[in-house]
Amino acid sequence: MDDKIIAFATLLRHNGLRVSVAEDMDGFRALQLVGLGDRAACKDALRATTIKRAVDAPVFDELFDLYFSGLAPMLRDSANGLMSALQIGDAEFQDLLEALAGLVAELDIQLSDLAKALLRNDTGRLERMLREAATAAKLQTIQRPFQEGRYSHSLAQAIGLGALTEELGELKAQLADATVDPALLQQLRRLIDRRLQDLTDLIKQTVRLELEKQDHSLRENQRLQSLAEKNFYYLSEDEIRRMKEAVTKLAQRLKNVVAIRRRHAKRGKFDLQETLRKNLQYGGVPFKIRFDRRIRDKPQVMVLCDVSDSVRNVSRFMLQFVYSLQDLYSRVRSFIFVSEIGEITQLFEEQDISDAIEHALTGGVINVFAHSDFGRAFRSFHRDYLAAVNKRTTVIVLGDARNNYNLAQEWTLKDIQQRAKQLIWLNPENRLTWGFGDSEMDRYMPFCDLVEECRNLNQLYRVIDRLVR
Repeated sequence: MDDKIIAFATLLRHNGLRVSVAEDMDGFRALQLVGLGDRAACKDALRATTIKRAVDAPVFDELFDLYFSGLAPMLRDSANGLMSALQIGDAEFQDLLEALAGLVAELDIQLSDLAKALLRNDTGRLERMLREAATAAKLQTIQRPFQEGRYSHSLAQAIGLGALTEELGELKAQLADATVDPALLQQLRRLIDRRLQDLTDLIKQTVRLELEKQDHSLRENQRLQSLAEKNFYYLSEDEIRRMKEAVTKLAQRLKNVVAIRRRHAKRGKFDLQETLRKNLQYGGVPFKIRFDRRIRDKPQVMVLCDVSDSVRNVSRFMLQFVYSLQDLYSRVRSFIFVSEIGEITQLFEEQDISDAIEHALTGGVINVFAHSDFGRAFRSFHRDYLAAVNKRTTVIVLGDARNNYNLAQEWTLKDIQQRAKQLIWLNPENRLTWGFGDSEMDRYMPFCDLVEECRNLNQLYRVIDRLVR
């Protein structure tokens, strides 16, 4: 059972759920307390010790049922189908199985373990043999529906279907040669043929069941990818809800990439000059290798998000994305603006991220229903917060630069750029529209180190990846 719990935890990780080794151990201890007799109690115990987010609960429930109940219902359905085909009930079915076992013993016929489990309807042993054969056939590596045939063939070979077919054919011949009531013999032949067909069907169903486990991950990744490519402007209410989950998953993926990158960079790069200098005493033979061990400080970030109607969805996910990644930075300060500007850093520290964003975007901090005035907002930031910008600070502005023909006040960006490490502008509009109408992007661009379109989550991901690289 321990191996099954470990394999189940691996399946959860494979489908995007974060389950640590410590949580695996918590699951073992919880099962020791509740026991294995009550299926619902076992499920609740594992869910309580492994699931940390409500959005992961449906995935856990589906995978639990697939993993722990997948083969058992199929085996029960197989037996029920057999009784229906033979037009007999439970009692008659058991009598028929016992009659067959008696004849096999009387004729001293030696059967394989697989044949015994199949003809005695020993579902426990049959399930165990199917799982062992699935492991031998590497069934867990299946990924696409078109692979079902190949893996079914591999599973049939692993469990010994070919040898079983010959064995059951010989059994029918031996029963025919024995003195058996013709009506009983006919039923036994139908029973043997049907059980062989049942095993063939079980092999196909086992492959399909494993594919469903893997498909869950594939479907989730495909759904995440399609959502990440969709324009923020055209999200429905349901897609906005699902986008919040997608933002969290993409942020976690980026955190994992950055963590690996930084871990690999700890040693530093090979320093040729220092290595040669340190090995002069050995005639230049590099006995002592030296690496560049420059300390790379985590960046500080200031995010200025336009939250006017036209870009509110973009700002929502920008704030959530940066909030999810804030442990990659030494300091994150978040601001929102339309005409006036307001800091929401403390709001994020005191409230849940979803509640904080909703509070900020619905007018709890500034008047979000005013007409956009980038120049006024930048002038206020310049007056109140410019002193906090230094050479370790990356300033990110997210907005469409639609200024309603007010003064652009681009000089404020010039001062910010001079003090900051870099100034990045993310514009959710198509680049072809920049500078036309009331857009002031042509005035702001000269004072930005990087200007990018940011109309979907993948574009946002790539910009943040450049930032933390």
